[in-house]
Parts: sequence; structure tokens; C-alpha cells
Amino acid sequence: MPSEAGEHAAGEETIGATGETGGDAALEKDPADWVSGEDPMTPAQKSYLDTLARQAGEELPADLTKAEASEHIDRLRGDEG
Repeated sequence: MPSEAGEHAAGEETIGATGETGGDAALEKDPADWVSGEDPMTPAQKSYLDTLARQAGEELPADLTKAEASEHIDRLRGDEG
């Protein structure tokens, strides 16, 4: 448990703004393998993807799945493997 805001015990794993996953490849699932990947994209994904697509001069379907949206976001950000 943190002793003060933002401080953690030495060696304690954290996630988020300053935490790291430890580089565990198992924690980075392919969007095609997501359990909820076939669900409609989230409002946050839609908003972010709209911004990225506009910047790239692209039009994308508005009925993407979560997995498809994630793949387009990665592609438009240049995060492809």
C-alpha cells in the first residue's frame, strides 16, 4: 500500500500512468482474441477513431466492433507490429 500519494513500496508492481506491465506479452492480446471483441466499439473508441481518421483524411464505417476499432486506432497511430 502506498505510504503517500504516488509512492509505492520498492518492487511493488503498478499499472497506469507510471506503472509497467513488466513486458509480459501475454498481457497484450490480439484484438481478434478479445472475448468482447465482437461488441460494438465504445463511445470513447468512436470519438478517438473519428479524430484520428479525420487527421488522416480517411472515412471509416461507424458500426465497427471493439476489435476492429482497436486495430484501426493502432494503424492510424502507427502502432502496427
